[in-house]
Amino acid sequence: FLGRHAGWSGAGVIVMVVLMSVDYSRYNSPRFIYPAAAATTFFLVLVFFFHDSHHTHRWIRFGGLFTFQPSEIAKPVLILFLAWFLHSRLDRINDWRHTLLRAAIMPVAFILLIVKQPDLGTALVLAGVTAMMLMLAGMEWKYLLLSAAAALPPLFALLFWVSWRRQRMLVFLHPDSDPQGAGFHINQSLIAVGTGGLTGRGFMEGMQKLFYLPEASTDFIFANIAEELGFIGAMFILTLFIVLGVRGLRTAFRVQDPFARLTAFGITTAILLQAFFNISVVLSLVPTKGIPLPFISSGGTSLFVSLASIGILLNISKQVE
Repeated sequence: FLGRHAGWSGAGVIVMVVLMSVDYSRYNSPRFIYPAAAATTFFLVLVFFFHDSHHTHRWIRFGGLFTFQPSEIAKPVLILFLAWFLHSRLDRINDWRHTLLRAAIMPVAFILLIVKQPDLGTALVLAGVTAMMLMLAGMEWKYLLLSAAAALPPLFALLFWVSWRRQRMLVFLHPDSDPQGAGFHINQSLIAVGTGGLTGRGFMEGMQKLFYLPEASTDFIFANIAEELGFIGAMFILTLFIVLGVRGLRTAFRVQDPFARLTAFGITTAILLQAFFNISVVLSLVPTKGIPLPFISSGGTSLFVSLASIGILLNISKQVE
């Protein structure tokens, strides 16, 4: 387990350093965008031909060597596509037929394929990033409101017509209604966070991860951090994300190139949205969903793609400096 995670970490750092030196303008070309989008779509379809895990089709397996999660790659590819497509259409961004509708084709295709896996959490992250990038490009609020209104009925169906999601929604409203069943995850998470106190039990001294807290190294790792390092440790993690957000958004709003601005903004908001959802789930602020905490949760594809995205962001930052 440790060796596999260290391998992904090392590969991610190497790619990050390499991408720091690659001019971001190389991605601003259909010769890069179209093959990247086609490959991502292919992998998102390919997952359905592999055996499921926990009743989901999210991973492509290469024998017993490693697994690969295409939905993680969909995030930077979608960001680069939108930045490429929108940067030259800022003066006609509100042309719904020739700009907005065409810009929405790839995000909608990615989101539908990811929802089918099923992975509603990642789909919501992609939807949120798409909406914010379009707003940054100058889209009027009325189109955002119309899109949200159109998305509400299918979202309601996904949440309340699917039995296990409906259970999660009901448990979110009443966490103590089924503590040994649907509410087990969130109750154990809140126990871990609450018992951490101000300074925590101590590093590696957490008790909830020992057969109580599910997914303690992935989706609920923040609860484990709060238990072992306490409120101080949890706030330190939040501070790191705040610093990353400030630096990323400062880069986005200082750079003059529209493509670079949209790319930097998209990468930063994607990481922050994912962190927000993960921490909110751990604290029972939103219903439970499986989203890793960027850079911290175990999971090779997520870590690798996050580090690669930071490499692109750092290259843009170098241009600004």
